[in-house]
Amino acid sequence: MKAYVFPGQGSQFRGMGHDLYLQSEAARRLFDQANQILGYNLTQIMFEGTDEDLKQTIYTQPAVFLHGVVLAMTTESFMPDMVAGHSLGELAALTAAGALSFDDGLRLASVRATAMQRACELVPSTMAAVLGLSDDVIETVCAGITEEIVVPANYNCPGQVVISGSVAGVQLAEERLKAAGAKRVVPLAVSGAFHSPFMEPAQTEFAEAVERMSFHTPRCPIYQNVDAKPTTNPAQLKANLIAQLTSPVRWTQSVERMNADGATEFIESGPGKVLQGLVKKISPAAAISAL
Repeated sequence: MKAYVFPGQGSQFRGMGHDLYLQSEAARRLFDQANQILGYNLTQIMFEGTDEDLKQTIYTQPAVFLHGVVLAMTTESFMPDMVAGHSLGELAALTAAGALSFDDGLRLASVRATAMQRACELVPSTMAAVLGLSDDVIETVCAGITEEIVVPANYNCPGQVVISGSVAGVQLAEERLKAAGAKRVVPLAVSGAFHSPFMEPAQTEFAEAVERMSFHTPRCPIYQNVDAKPTTNPAQLKANLIAQLTSPVRWTQSVERMNADGATEFIESGPGKVLQGLVKKISPAAAISAL
């Protein structure tokens, strides 16, 4: 069985999607349609913008969403048995699987990006990748820090968990995690603490937009970040998508569950190779490729 996976923020690169734009008339139509929906030239930022432009959350999220969805929608062999997306990538997975229209999916990606950027500007916060520790040790260390907010945010693969929280909380966690045996704790160049309580203002804004959109039964199960379980129910898809902003991304658990449910091939749709690397660590026996 084929599982298609869609990357999130951090996979972007300058020139992303340009070859696709030049080679496919169908892709060009979708890229041009996206510019009209957004009211600005996103493709120019994707194809010609600077690295700094692409690091801005308000551009990064719609750009990564657009690349992954257009790639899937214009590939004839795209016939998923199941899909999943990492953080922002969940919106792309929902759209590619037919739970959301292209227009609505893109609009939600834009609202999500703007809301999260605003939330990041309210209070200084940050994230860091923890390497070489088990999930339970990281959870215990974070739970033991009561004077600051710091939580596990991304369960990326065995031995790699991203934590998220206040600047002081993440710094304190770094000290304790290294003392607990972490090989490395790497600060991430992000604008704020995604998938943490700091995203509650963004969640409220995003929820209002989600509730205005029509969700449909997708063509295959979608394994969502919040609980790593397969879902086709539109109401549940909507609720999980909203909850994701302040909940951890359970990527390890999602891939393990897809594997247990019969996935033998994982195909990444979007910029970069981040998810291919993570899947290889989670499910070494699976076939891994890109669209």
